[in-house]
Amino acid sequence: MATKHELILQHIISLEVGQKISVRQIAKDLHVSDGTAYRAIKEAENQGLVSTIERVGTIRIEKKKKENFERLTFAEVVNIIDGQVLGGRDGLHKTLSKFLIGAMELDAMMRYTEAGSLLIVGNRVKAHELALRAGAAVLITGGFETEEKNKRLADENELPIITTSYDSFTVASMINRAIYDQLIKKEIVFVGDIATPFTETFYLHSKDQIKRWYELNEKSSHTRFPVVDSKMRVVGMVSSKDIVGREETLPIDKVMSRKPHFVQSKTSLAAASHTMVWEGIELLPVVDESKSLIGVVSRQDVLKAMQQTQRQPQVGETISDIINRNLNAAEDEPGIFVSKVIPQMTNHLGTLGHGVFTSLIIEASNRLLMEERKADISIENITVYFNKPVQIDSTLRIKPTILDAGRLYAKIDVEVYSEKALIGKGLIMAQLISR
Repeated sequence: MATKHELILQHIISLEVGQKISVRQIAKDLHVSDGTAYRAIKEAENQGLVSTIERVGTIRIEKKKKENFERLTFAEVVNIIDGQVLGGRDGLHKTLSKFLIGAMELDAMMRYTEAGSLLIVGNRVKAHELALRAGAAVLITGGFETEEKNKRLADENELPIITTSYDSFTVASMINRAIYDQLIKKEIVFVGDIATPFTETFYLHSKDQIKRWYELNEKSSHTRFPVVDSKMRVVGMVSSKDIVGREETLPIDKVMSRKPHFVQSKTSLAAASHTMVWEGIELLPVVDESKSLIGVVSRQDVLKAMQQTQRQPQVGETISDIINRNLNAAEDEPGIFVSKVIPQMTNHLGTLGHGVFTSLIIEASNRLLMEERKADISIENITVYFNKPVQIDSTLRIKPTILDAGRLYAKIDVEVYSEKALIGKGLIMAQLISR
């Protein structure tokens, strides 16, 4: 017999796409508590059945297969870019497979604007109107609004018109990030994809004696092991430094490190990598929802998987690809990189976007480390100073300098010039991932 939770999910699935959903209405219709209805709606959101938008509410959307994720709904776009809906709310459930940045004359812009697409544009009211009449939704950047007649037109055509405080580049990057893995045919790698399974995992029980550590060490050559209780829940970690100089008859729970860091199989590889680097951890237990041990993942496993992911072939060009393609080594000076500011790299004011500036100094630093250390970088911290606006068609000269580099970390200072004037700087702390 189905549970109340399952019945609510089945009810949500049966609703028409575009229909609004509320906790109170679900609770009333199905005779369940508000709490039960709320948890079921959140589960439906996790499954991609509904989308919740501030000031709009929760609406039923079309569930998409993962491999077809590029068919993003306008409701999902609103959440991705933290936007506000100005009109056309009845069309939020609709999907799009194309978006374009309106950084061109109106005639040229309309040639590329087609029904079902999303036009990303700044404070250009006429462009808003023409896009809606062409059957396209509109995303206004820079925090601007639009005229009331355009809002009415959006309502009539059931095409969302959305506003966000971000600039055009940042918005495009955020949307690209949301569909990035599908557009370039990459799968997000989770810990469960690379972890050593439980059947091959070495672990200790909390009541084992230290001599058991030596037995496992000789058998596996490992020096760090998770510690579990009688219910197989992870309660600690023990390493060689914990047992050195201790008597072999001493129980493990007397020397182990308590409250250990752990991950679940659905933790992303990037999140696990950050935890390992930040906490200086070589091995993480993998647990289920009850914190029972189901495997382990090592730092070496994570770094190797990240390298393999970076080498996968790419199909389609993202905003980052455009920036990287326009960054080249200077012919006249080693260690200097140059880039011309093209329309896709500008904000609604026609100047270099802050997000682009950050991407340029990261890519230049990555290339320098690749040349000198044969290593990629994984950014841990970045501080950026943007001194003055840079106009379109300007040529940037980017000079990264390695301040300090060890086996695992590097500190890089980056200076960016335009027409010999310093327009910005960056300071990067990064983890090195050797090729």
